[in-house]
Amino acid sequence: MGLLKNKDLLGLENLSSSEIELILETAKSMKDVLNRPIKKVPTLRGKLVVNLFYEPSTRTSSSFSLAAKRLSADGMGLSVKNSSVSKGESLVDTAKTLKALGADAVVIRHGVPGAAKLLAETIDIPVLNAGDGAHEHPTQALLDIYTINEKKGDIKGQKVAIVGDIRHSRVARSNIWGLNKLGSEVRLIGPSTLMPVGIERMGVKVYTNLEEGIKDVNVINLLRIQRERQNKGFFPSIKEYTKRYGLRKEHLNLAADDVTVMHPGPINRGIEISSELAYGEEAVIEDQVTNGVAIRMALLYLLLGGSKNE
Repeated sequence: MGLLKNKDLLGLENLSSSEIELILETAKSMKDVLNRPIKKVPTLRGKLVVNLFYEPSTRTSSSFSLAAKRLSADGMGLSVKNSSVSKGESLVDTAKTLKALGADAVVIRHGVPGAAKLLAETIDIPVLNAGDGAHEHPTQALLDIYTINEKKGDIKGQKVAIVGDIRHSRVARSNIWGLNKLGSEVRLIGPSTLMPVGIERMGVKVYTNLEEGIKDVNVINLLRIQRERQNKGFFPSIKEYTKRYGLRKEHLNLAADDVTVMHPGPINRGIEISSELAYGEEAVIEDQVTNGVAIRMALLYLLLGGSKNE
């Protein structure tokens, strides 16, 4: 049994603030491991962690694989296109097969909201949600929150602006749940067509004007614009979106003096953010990548039964 209340990590909506804080604190220890000359500990030796990705992913998949290796666990990636799934095998059948192969945990990314929950209800081993449709992406939000805490010293009281396609973003939803629980003020900024109806009920402030929304904020977290959205009429053109919502150096004069700029990646440079700003001293995008490994190490450790005294 792991050190979290539930056997799975399906989202931040159902995590308590104390559980989120435990994950962040554990990640600090894991980052210490990543800074050692020998970046490996034997904590999960003999455990098998399977990456089950139904959608393409480079960053999240690689980060989970590296996290498992740093804890000395064995990793296995299942290529969905080359598996029986492409021949019609169901998610439930695949889950049972993985369990029979000796998997100790499964990391799943799926295009359908609730797929991770279905998997978790099917097998009695930990399931980690690496993104399910437009529902949640809890590990991305946790690494974002960890990065904010690392840079600011605390989450409580921070004003955090999330900019971009909120409507289709699982990253935004998980961030909202986590940041609200830890006492941040969350602002959402984007075109009204990319803002979910009734999103204010999640305890956020909504802005359709970038300049108004980022006034005095401590953190600006930019979301990637998916070019295919342009063909569905959510905004007139990429050029128009960049003009109204692309973050440039001069915008930072409106934010707090110590503003931090974030992006979950991959970045569309010159669209969501100028190249100058992406490489600027305010940006912590590379830190987010490193912290992602630490967060995923922490979760594997907590869910696979790490000892409190270890």
